[in-house]
Amino acid sequence: MKKEKTVRSGWKRLLRVLAVLIGLGILAFALLVGMLCIQEGRVPGDMTEVHEDYDAVIVLGAQVKPDGELSVQLTWRLDAALQAWQRKNVPVVVCGAQGETEPETEASAMKKYLVAQGIPEERILTDPDSFNTRENLVNAKALLEKAPEEIRKVLVVTSDYHMPRSLALARDLGLEAAGLGSPCLPEFWLKNHGREALAWCKYFMNKYLHLGL
Repeated sequence: MKKEKTVRSGWKRLLRVLAVLIGLGILAFALLVGMLCIQEGRVPGDMTEVHEDYDAVIVLGAQVKPDGELSVQLTWRLDAALQAWQRKNVPVVVCGAQGETEPETEASAMKKYLVAQGIPEERILTDPDSFNTRENLVNAKALLEKAPEEIRKVLVVTSDYHMPRSLALARDLGLEAAGLGSPCLPEFWLKNHGREALAWCKYFMNKYLHLGL
């Protein structure tokens, strides 16, 4: 009987510890989402708010639907990039590989859209091989290093919630970068911010613990 009570008491202590750890994890995650919201609030959302000069524009990819239509968030990113190019005729890098349900690479679809909007084809550089944000920026940097003009500073264009981590990664790669954000669809706010908070966890573990995730 005494042994059973000891085992039961041990389980209760273990459950209390697990409950505390889960609670701390939820609190840390909520704080991370809050940090993300504060950071994205500082991201310029219009060209009138972009005061930095730039020598190139890097547009990060998003979903292309199975029928070839661009997702709303990708369209908004490209429209923001178009505004940046209209202000200054600089090279534009479009990034994104082909997902399982996508009929072509995101970069290819993005280039077609921008050409249709008036950007000359020769001003658009494509990265059709990157599957995540870091690869987007690594490949974009490599393309710009081959550009005939000197590239000193880049303007990164992506969704507002995605911008703080994108700029952190760009600066880790040695790029002098500013940002121009596009809106997040309200119905995807929770999903996008939750996923981005997890991506920040991965970023911190890779940068400070060198886990190679």
